[in-house]
Amino acid sequence: MRNLRKSESEQLALFRALPGDLAPRDAQDLMAYPFFSLAKSKRVVPIDFRAGSVAIRVEAVPEHGMATIWDADVLIWAASQIVQARDAGLKTSRLMAATPYEILSFVGRGTGARDYDRLKAGLDRLQSTTVLTSIRQPTERRRHRFSWINEWKETADAHGKPSGLQLILPDWFYSGVLDDALVLTIDRQYFALTGGLERWLYRLVRKHGGRQNGGWSFDFGYLHAKSGSLSPLKHFAYDLREIVRRQTLPGYELVLTRDPNGAERLSFAATITDPIARRFAKHGRTGAAGDKL
Repeated sequence: MRNLRKSESEQLALFRALPGDLAPRDAQDLMAYPFFSLAKSKRVVPIDFRAGSVAIRVEAVPEHGMATIWDADVLIWAASQIVQARDAGLKTSRLMAATPYEILSFVGRGTGARDYDRLKAGLDRLQSTTVLTSIRQPTERRRHRFSWINEWKETADAHGKPSGLQLILPDWFYSGVLDDALVLTIDRQYFALTGGLERWLYRLVRKHGGRQNGGWSFDFGYLHAKSGSLSPLKHFAYDLREIVRRQTLPGYELVLTRDPNGAERLSFAATITDPIARRFAKHGRTGAAGDKL
């Protein structure tokens, strides 16, 4: 296995992280489905999700636990780098090199030794978490299994002084990012969101609510299933109501409504202060359990 990983890194051209304040980009598949733990505590219980032809199973190892939605910031950084380089006509690669400072500063975190240690722990979780999914496979019965990072390592200069990090992205993620239709720009304020549920909800809202004048609406049961959360529906619903009360999602307004049968729904739409999201607005949309979104 070690030889296989070594040969992969030798065959890939190295892409060095671009400097500058890049726009944050996120992969739509990761925004729409439950791929990450929303808890700060260690999770080892798998995520199993199925809706129509979409099947997802995420598994963790006890040593590290499942990759969290905060760990996914590394993938947002990677997607942002790849899209920026592609748009500039530069050659990209699944083998990426950067300094911890570049990654941490991009995602709005501190850059001290403790932050560096947390970044490395997150890379371990991304590498050890495995995903099995039917998304973007040619037939429904086909599955693709991968880890969020094939491998990562610390690098050093000729004198043994740490010089940065190298990581290899999986082809499933990399090919999705290269497809412009599968990537969205997100608000930089996303990185300031502290709760796992509100981070997940922002990504879902940004994915579905960006260009719809009437917004979207989901019932609580559907949102609970799509989050992959281990929290009971009762607690999940309470937390959603708190997010609506605080209105913490940048660029979107959240409203609680009820179906004719009394079931609670969460409605959301881009705010007037988000002209990019409003520009092509046309129709309101709704979603419920079983919808192919």
